[in-house]
Amino acid sequence: MKQQQLCSAIGERVLSRRGFLADAYTGLAAIGLVNLLNRDLRAEDVAPGLAASAAPWQPGRGLSHFPAKARRVLQIFCPGAASHIDLWEHKPALAKYHGQPLPGEENLVSFQGKNGNLMQSPWPFVPAGECGKPISSILPHMAQHVDDIAFVHSLTSKTNTHGPGCVFVNTGNPIEGFPSAGAWVSYALGSENENLPTYVAIPDVRGEPPNGKANWSNGFLPAEHQAVMMSTHQSIRNLKLPAGVSELEELATREFLSRLNAEHAASHPGNSELNARMAAYELAARMQLSAPGVSNLETEPESTHKLYGTGDPNSLKAAYARNCLLARRLLEQGVRYVSLYCASRASGVDGLLTWDAPMTLQADYERHCPIFDQPTAALLTDLKQRGLLDDTLVLWTTEFGRMPTHQAGLTGRDHNPDGFTCWMLGAGVKGGTSFGATDDFGRRAAVNPVTIWDYYATVMHLLGFDHTKLTYYYNGLDRRLTDVHGTVLREILA
Repeated sequence: MKQQQLCSAIGERVLSRRGFLADAYTGLAAIGLVNLLNRDLRAEDVAPGLAASAAPWQPGRGLSHFPAKARRVLQIFCPGAASHIDLWEHKPALAKYHGQPLPGEENLVSFQGKNGNLMQSPWPFVPAGECGKPISSILPHMAQHVDDIAFVHSLTSKTNTHGPGCVFVNTGNPIEGFPSAGAWVSYALGSENENLPTYVAIPDVRGEPPNGKANWSNGFLPAEHQAVMMSTHQSIRNLKLPAGVSELEELATREFLSRLNAEHAASHPGNSELNARMAAYELAARMQLSAPGVSNLETEPESTHKLYGTGDPNSLKAAYARNCLLARRLLEQGVRYVSLYCASRASGVDGLLTWDAPMTLQADYERHCPIFDQPTAALLTDLKQRGLLDDTLVLWTTEFGRMPTHQAGLTGRDHNPDGFTCWMLGAGVKGGTSFGATDDFGRRAAVNPVTIWDYYATVMHLLGFDHTKLTYYYNGLDRRLTDVHGTVLREILA
């Protein structure tokens, strides 16, 4: 009787043991699919960046403290301390007093040693855009975007050393072990695309930046918020099934491991690394379908490749251009935070791999700027044409600036943590503006000095967060990206 009723319930189909197992298998797959789709539906039901009023804010749900202008971030980082006075901030006094001692610091000894006299920029600055902002003539493509950029010319750093400097600008602390800005955004907002990482770091073909992976570390946040490394010159490993393993075997193995992991995690509830590893395995399984597609640049039209310069005879420029194109594709697919690096750590030949230029500034920058200029400008153009800048915040950062003098006996500039430039554009940013300034020679921040905490307080504000309330309890303190500092730079907000 029961069998007849069951057969009637399933449309008079005869139920055998084999049929039951087949139905159970497809049913479990459907449950998994509904679970994934349900996450997307929940995200779509909520206005972007608007916290639910019925419940307190919780991290990782795609909600913010208040309505946001931006929902994702692209951070372009030039390691080696790119010179503010040779790229972004025009200082006519350097040309006027070229070859004379720096007033008040005639015998200055800085990081690399004794300084010589004032040195003008090797390249003239030319007015650009409707705002007439003077930009170095060595960056003709980037000059086309000045009307969209808000320059911050008065940043300061707590260190004059590359490794701690890079970590400081990326994490708000010069000591390793603290979460990067991208990790904080991953923690705060969670994923927009369950099939791709929330946070991706794209290292340069020349290598990782100073202090390497500490620049995109999760620090004390749960381990799942560390960036996943991707680039066009280094494919993601272990995405394809091994030879001789069928898809059904893979699914069965994954299900078995999932049960074991869940049981182990239940008995070790405080182990975030274990949970992150489990989440990483699950993400890797989903990336088997999504990652090859997003990293396949061959699907882009020839006009796009020409725009970026992916086929340039300069292999370093072509590699960086491909990474720029990958960055756009990742942002387009909902990756929350992309850290894109142009150059790497210091080498035995100063200025060869990094923007550090203590010995031969002109030769080094005439090598680096063509690599950076066209691909970066193309990325901004592409984002704008696709409407992605409406809700994408773009940051350009470096760890500190350069001295207005040349080093004694050399034609390069030494490290200068007392004044430098970073900028931002995109969602919620007032383009064509300049905030703060260094003194007449570019030596120190003189007008509206800015800390990296102020900079990130502004970033978090554009993402819809009160930076003082985005915290994580660790080692007896409510930690945050901006430490105990930070003031929103409202002058550069649209």
